[in-house]
Amino acid sequence: MDISVATMRIARDVSRAEIALNEALIAQSDLYGQLLRARKETESDPFLGHVELLRLMKAQQSLLASSGDLARVHGGLLDVQQVVAGIRECPESGALAETAEQAVA
Repeated sequence: MDISVATMRIARDVSRAEIALNEALIAQSDLYGQLLRARKETESDPFLGHVELLRLMKAQQSLLASSGDLARVHGGLLDVQQVVAGIRECPESGALAETAEQAVA
């Protein structure tokens, strides 16, 4: 496999992983808000579901930690790219799509 193709594929997958983590954080935040609104609007006990809310917050903390780890992976891969290809840059999003299509063809 050509180094430029490998670089584009890796960059595409890193970007997809970053986007997926961000989307998961948004979804969990939406769920958290919805749970609190439902509890309020149904006039439920103010402590109903407290343990579940705490677990959801713990899950969000884990995702945030994963997001930080993924950022460090991204930076580390740039260092690897410097060693292997002699450059240290992220390909542009448009270039990722074009090169990925060319690699598949």
